[in-house]
Amino acid sequence: MKKILVPIDFSTHSEYALEVAADLAKKYKTELVALHMMGISQAVFTKDDSKEVMEAMFYMKLAEKRFAEFLDKDYLKGIKIQNTVQNYKEFQEINNVAKEFDCDLIVMGSHGASGIHEMFVGSNTEKVVRHSEIPVLVIKSRAKNFNLEKVVFASNFDKEVVHVFHKMERLFDLFNAKLQLVYINTPGDGFRSSQEMNDRFLQFLLESKTDQKYKLTDIATYNSYSIEEGIFGYSNFVNADAIAIPTHGRKGLAHFFSGSISEDLVNHSDLPVITFKI
Repeated sequence: MKKILVPIDFSTHSEYALEVAADLAKKYKTELVALHMMGISQAVFTKDDSKEVMEAMFYMKLAEKRFAEFLDKDYLKGIKIQNTVQNYKEFQEINNVAKEFDCDLIVMGSHGASGIHEMFVGSNTEKVVRHSEIPVLVIKSRAKNFNLEKVVFASNFDKEVVHVFHKMERLFDLFNAKLQLVYINTPGDGFRSSQEMNDRFLQFLLESKTDQKYKLTDIATYNSYSIEEGIFGYSNFVNADAIAIPTHGRKGLAHFFSGSISEDLVNHSDLPVITFKI
């Protein structure tokens, strides 16, 4: 891992993400790319009204100054940081920035008060996740001395997940994290028998060529009334440090996090979420 991209909006949650990215940068000797998006209409810069253009330039300079002050943190000392202020309005453009700076991971903060479902459906975080071609680590709360020892990988274990699974393995091998594989068995998604699940798991292990590394018993089946509740229930049960899930790009996570979730359950889960595009 060479570079980590951190989108900054000067909020408390973006500072949480910056702290986690700094921890990762120190442990794995990587660089940070700190990004602030202005969101000024491009039409302003092309207008004949020089006053509006001058005002826009003033706000750009002001943002750069505030950005520099925001990055003046003791925990960033000794870390190589590139900072960039860009006039983007659409959060999917963060993927272009990640490619431009050759980043391997995006770490970003998200408000958790409204729950995971809101975070992934219609929010800025969801837009980044939907368009990102590299893994996105979403941080909901302060996590000093961030460490990943145990990560829950929740999946349906279809063939299309195989190459994502390999990407996850490579990243979590770097983090020296143990993967806890789980399938959430729900009545609404077509409840499957133990034999059906074993057949599916075995096929997945053979397709991914990991049948020498994992056994059928390494993939847990957790019964729940909803996928969301099952993921959080199992993650709490095994005392996980994070949750890893695949996403379908433009389809986002709506296919995975569908239906309603107990707000109380979600708001009491501060686990980071790592997404990988299928």
